[in-house]
Amino acid sequence: MTSVLYDAPGPKTIFRSRLFSVVAGLVIAAGLVWLILALGAPKTSANGAVQPGLWDVSRWDVFADREVWRTLGRGALNTLRMAGVAAAFALVLGVLFSFGRVSDTKWIGIPTTVVLEFVRGMPVLLMMLFILLVFSTGSFWAGVAALSVYNGAIIGEALRAGIKSLPRGQREAGLAIGLTPVATRFRIEFPQAFRQMLPIIIAQLVVLLKDTSLAFVVGYEELLRSGLYNLTNFFGSRYSFSFFLVVLAIYLTMNLLLSWLARVIARRTGSKSGGVTTDTKAPPEKPLDPEVVYPAALGNQMGARGL
Repeated sequence: MTSVLYDAPGPKTIFRSRLFSVVAGLVIAAGLVWLILALGAPKTSANGAVQPGLWDVSRWDVFADREVWRTLGRGALNTLRMAGVAAAFALVLGVLFSFGRVSDTKWIGIPTTVVLEFVRGMPVLLMMLFILLVFSTGSFWAGVAALSVYNGAIIGEALRAGIKSLPRGQREAGLAIGLTPVATRFRIEFPQAFRQMLPIIIAQLVVLLKDTSLAFVVGYEELLRSGLYNLTNFFGSRYSFSFFLVVLAIYLTMNLLLSWLARVIARRTGSKSGGVTTDTKAPPEKPLDPEVVYPAALGNQMGARGL
């Protein structure tokens, strides 16, 4: 199996690629070493006071307090709670948006398109503030509603693209066996489109998890607010960067786990060939055995003549 999109690289191309990879790796490693040393160096403030570097023990002794970890844990759980509820509503809204978007009825398809374009063009933070101020839902439900509607619109467009990418024969076959257009869409087209777009949907849920940090503005005690803002105000700005790194590590852990799940699902649901390929070593067709074909044909002719 060989790719029809690119030719196989030659020796010079392979050598240049390896050389650039080594040089880029050395540059990145040097940059990381410089960053670590710069963060660990003592800093002199404007009034002449010398502050210890980031890696000094005095910048991390606060994490010996269990209450700090309890606060970080509560913030992480609140973040996951908002993300989980918003993800469930976003999936439901995505299905409804996708069905309305591909509907053959204009009075359903056109309003759905207008709503989707409006939602996709509106910033999530403004949507949270609008819901909080107009409907007085509270910070949690304002964040959940905004994240659900926005990400539901994105998921709906992904599902619509998955449905449109299916062969027309799928829908025609469903209608031919007596299914209604809605049943055909729900029982035949939607399961295939959902399976095809599942990696994209999970990747969008990663974005949803990160966007929960916007609920900081509406007063929700998620990870960013409780783990960085509240702890820094309580213990002082001396520990601000230490709290920042810990909160960043928690966010990265959660998002990388979801991204890993998306890659696993993409490998299992995607094409095993990895792209458009052609088989250049297809085995030749096996020739027919004359001792089997010809006597059978001869017998058929004799039977037809009444012999």
